[in-house]
Amino acid sequence: MAAGETQLYAKVFNKLKGRSTPSLLDPLLGMGFPAHTALKALAATGRKTAEEASNWLHCHCNDPSLDDPIPQEYALFLCPTGPLLDKLQEFWRESRRQCAKNRAHEVFPHITLCDFFTCEDQKVECLYEALKRAGDRTLGSFPSAVSLVLHSSISYLGFFVNDSPADIIREFAVMFATEASILADCTVKPCTKQLHLTLAHKFYPHHQRTLEQLARAINPSHSCQWTAALYSRDMRFVHYQTLRVLFQYKPQNVDELTLSPGDYIFVDPTQQEEASEGWVIGISQRTGCRGFLPENYTERASECDTWVRHRTYTFSVAPDLSSRKDSEASSRRNGEPNPPSSSRSLSSLQSLQATIVRRSVLVVRHGERVDQIFGKSWLQQCTTPDGRYYRPDLNFPHGLPKRSRGIKDFENDPPLSSCGIFQSRMAGEALLDSGIRIASVFSSPALRCVQTAKHILGEFKLEKKVKIRVEPGIFEWTKWEAGKTTPTLMTLEEMKEADFNVSLDYRPAFPLASLLPAESYDDYVHRCAVSMEQIVSTCPQDVGVILVVGHGSALDTCTRPLLGLPPRDCADFAQLVRKIPSLGMCFCEENKEEGKWELVNPPVKTLTHGSNSAFNWRNWIQGN
Repeated sequence: MAAGETQLYAKVFNKLKGRSTPSLLDPLLGMGFPAHTALKALAATGRKTAEEASNWLHCHCNDPSLDDPIPQEYALFLCPTGPLLDKLQEFWRESRRQCAKNRAHEVFPHITLCDFFTCEDQKVECLYEALKRAGDRTLGSFPSAVSLVLHSSISYLGFFVNDSPADIIREFAVMFATEASILADCTVKPCTKQLHLTLAHKFYPHHQRTLEQLARAINPSHSCQWTAALYSRDMRFVHYQTLRVLFQYKPQNVDELTLSPGDYIFVDPTQQEEASEGWVIGISQRTGCRGFLPENYTERASECDTWVRHRTYTFSVAPDLSSRKDSEASSRRNGEPNPPSSSRSLSSLQSLQATIVRRSVLVVRHGERVDQIFGKSWLQQCTTPDGRYYRPDLNFPHGLPKRSRGIKDFENDPPLSSCGIFQSRMAGEALLDSGIRIASVFSSPALRCVQTAKHILGEFKLEKKVKIRVEPGIFEWTKWEAGKTTPTLMTLEEMKEADFNVSLDYRPAFPLASLLPAESYDDYVHRCAVSMEQIVSTCPQDVGVILVVGHGSALDTCTRPLLGLPPRDCADFAQLVRKIPSLGMCFCEENKEEGKWELVNPPVKTLTHGSNSAFNWRNWIQGN
């Protein structure tokens, strides 16, 4: 432990000596836990029970930061309950469904009373007392109804708190800050500006009208009981992304994390250089351990999902003041919006009917590529000294198509692995079972994309009937390609010779020779937008699905132009693409009545599976 940390702990312990030990701390000390880690566990679990804190300590037994003197950050919010909360939650769900996620969806409906501040672990009980004192002093004057006025701008939508209720609420925030400063020695900054309850923030301007219409359906005079709630968060991960684990995962290597459904993982987007494609490096909230994990076992969580709810003070307007209580065991989900339902909005039959009468575009990422499993040196692993291909592992394909310049051209244009071929066929089978009709097929010129398109068509028995139109305009962002030149891709003649049913008549938006190495992000998204415009215009009468097989990035850059959305921020784009798995899909339908395209649920579910590491029986025998 560093000298500065040792001095800080000494200061903490000296302050503890003159205080009576809190009742929750006694059982933990009796179990043999050091005081500083016991206090940390209590703060991290909301000081609810000694059992919860004990379980936290057992889970964090290998946490390298367990002894670090890093306090939690705390904030005070005024949260609505009752019928008003129900309407706000309905707005949360509908705004996300119709207008996509915006910053407001990261946190439950609330009015911020105090910005986040730090408090030493041994003084958290003092914050609870500060909340009670401030609440008791304000209770008699707290308004029976809080006036909420809708305000809208190009990037913000929400309710402003006006008139005398705002003054009383601000006074309550100031009282809490003053009491916290006296009792817990904290520097708390109360909100003294315009109080507001945010409905939407940092949304796309063309969504403003829709959001306003949804907001007008909320009657701000709905019955509501307001509750002041004290939350905490781990200050180390404020700028990290939060992932929620969907599936169980057992580590295959010592540097991987154990995952259980419901776990939360903190991921620093700027520290992912060591992670290979499809993997991320993260820190488990449950254990505090750091390691690799498969990204497609997770989904993006909201910012507030890992916050801990400590204490609340309810401003009851009921005549019986005994109904007011300082709820110490209240569920932290109280006052938060329910997660949006993941079920399809239409039944399978309705979905099929919509597909028949509407023109649709299905953008699909290619299957697992061989270098994704065997690394950049995959070609050396499967090449004999005289330059012939052989199969060193069952996940290598049975063979490679012929190329005029020999096997070396596959180095930067890798084929699908055996699993990638299986994935493509499985997706094709599922698409066939869903009842969709494929009207036309477009593919990136990358071999893995053309192979994926072929195997999907094979499940429809269309590989000889429907020609694959190769469109270089939807090829991967060339800045991400290795080397200073664009990869040497197979010509249409080579593809034809390799038994790929490609069209020789299609005139692409961007010829293969027009791809430039290390193009800018703006050039790349423009290329994809122009290509998608041509793809759709090439099939004006096609009723059915236009299948577009490309790269992970295509799910963003090939759909946003159709939806009328501006390009995503480059940094956000790079992080998004990392999370798109093999055979990931985005599905757009044309709404001719309203003259626009809409993003809807894909016709099939996603494909998820675990890794399978290499095995050498000789090493196993010798090791045992």
